[in-house]
This record gives sequence, structure tokens and C-alpha cells, in this order.
Amino acid sequence: MTIAYIAESAGVSVPTVSKVLNGRSGVSDETRTRVQELIHQYGYRKPPKSRSNLVELVFRELESMWAVEIIRGVERVARRNRIGVLVSEFGLHDTVGMTMDDTVGRRPRCVLSVAQLSEAERDQLAAKGIPFVVFDPIDELPDDVPFVGATNWRGGQAATRHLVDLGHRRIAMISGPDHSFCLARLSGYYSALAEAGLPMEPGLVVKTQLTRDHGYVAARALLTGPDRPTAVFTANDMQALGVYQAARELGLRIPHDLSLVGFDDVPAVAWMDPPLTTVHQPLAEMAAAATELALALGRGEEVPQVGLEIATTLTVRESTAPPKEE
Repeated sequence: MTIAYIAESAGVSVPTVSKVLNGRSGVSDETRTRVQELIHQYGYRKPPKSRSNLVELVFRELESMWAVEIIRGVERVARRNRIGVLVSEFGLHDTVGMTMDDTVGRRPRCVLSVAQLSEAERDQLAAKGIPFVVFDPIDELPDDVPFVGATNWRGGQAATRHLVDLGHRRIAMISGPDHSFCLARLSGYYSALAEAGLPMEPGLVVKTQLTRDHGYVAARALLTGPDRPTAVFTANDMQALGVYQAARELGLRIPHDLSLVGFDDVPAVAWMDPPLTTVHQPLAEMAAAATELALALGRGEEVPQVGLEIATTLTVRESTAPPKEE
């Protein structure tokens, strides 16, 4: 069935049928009704627009240190499949920036969204037949939404166990907002404390934003109290950088006076003084797996599972040591 046959049957021109199909004006109501009836009768469907040979990687904001690792992982798979990579920054919900309308208009082969993808955005992509995967989601997702994340609970447990095994008993945590991955890391921290028979003291947990400045403020509050912790575990490496600054200003040496463990293992923390012990989140590998999953969905392949969690590991460097004897 072709648009020309519909036009001939309706006694109108091909451009008139095109206007009806695309909902444009310039067609009388009588003609529009006749063309629509023929479209319905013959079951005509507009041929789908061809997709561009692109993977679109969507960030809400590109300020994070680990964005480069994610781009590297996506690029690795895209290059192997001879596909281009387009990086978009939407901006946070209270800012003016690009929207999913722009992405849909570009017709990418698939979309990888870092951290979040609203229900409306997911529906918008699904309606256009554009497969998507959420990378490192910050919220719980429905069971049928494809995602790639990390073993955040196990990472939090491993970080805290390491400090317990060194002999620390007052271990604080600078946690993040109530996103699912932050809550999982905090739960792993609590699990390791319970396993060691250590009390869960509310005063040793500070919830704040995942930035260097917020880590600094939280560390100042923890380290200037009457019974300061001997070790701190942070929800990400950026917060840990704030702890370095606070400790230095307070005359505390890492790890002699304070042990510190971060989370993510972005490349820069290996250059800190001393180099940071942290939970390694394999960001490039996760991004590569997310790209492979999205491309497979785009090819219509059956995938064994739509949700993947890739293992974290503890990278021990020089920011942790046994507590000094009082």
C-alpha cells in the first residue's frame, strides 16, 4: 500500500494525503475524512524514519569527574560497531536546556541516560521505537526498564570492613541524598558495623550532597566534635576531597590521625597526597556494557536480562592505616 494509491482512490493529490498523514492544515474537513477512512480501510502506515547512526549519551550535568570514564566506555563499543557518539547535557530540571524532544528529533540508534530518565521521557522514547538504557540509576526503576549499575551495597560493606579490620571502632560516614545507590552504600556501611558488633551511632552519619564543598562542611562538623571518629567513609570521591581539605585545616594527618575511604575511584584520586583508598566502580566497563545492551535492544535481540550490576572492588592505597594509640 502506497501513499500514491491512497491519493488515487480518494481522488486527491499525493501532497494532500501527506498533509492528512502529518496533521497539517490546508485540507477541507470532507476531504480529510475521506482520506482518513481510506487510510484506515487499507491499513496504511507511515514508513518509519531511518535512525541516525548515533548513540546519544545524555547527562543531566557534565560537571562530574567520572563523566570522562563513562564517555570512554561508550566510545569503545561505538567504535567497534562503527557508530558515532553524541554527548548531550540536558541540565537539571530547574534549568533551561535541551529536552528529550531534541533527542527524539535526532532519531539516534539508542539512548544512554546517566543517572535518571523520567517516566514521561521513557514513554516518549518508547513511542518512537528508540531503545534506551539507564546508566547508574539514582532511583528505583520498574522491572522492565533496562539499566546498568554497580554493586553499591557490597562496595559500602567492603569499605567499612576494611576500616574495621584495621582496628577502627569510631567510623563515620558522609552519605549522599536519598538516591538508591547512596542508600545502598549506607546500608552496606551499617551491615559491616553490625557484623563487627559496633554500635550504629546517628551522630556519625551525615547526609549531604555529593560534592567536594559539601564533603568539606560535613567533615568539619564530624572532626571538630568532642569525640571525633578515627575513620571516615564517604559516598563518593568528591566528598573525600573535601575531607582532605578539612583535615588539613584542622591539623589532622591522613592516615596518621584519620583514615579515609572514598567511592568511585576516579583517576585523579590516585594522585592525592596521600593517594586515596576507595571503592573502584568500573565506570568504563559499566558504560561499555550499557552500550552493548542498548544496541542489542535496538537490533531487536532477546537479551538474557535487562538489568545488570557490575561488581565493585576495594582499591587500597595510602589513606588508611590502623588508628594511632592514644
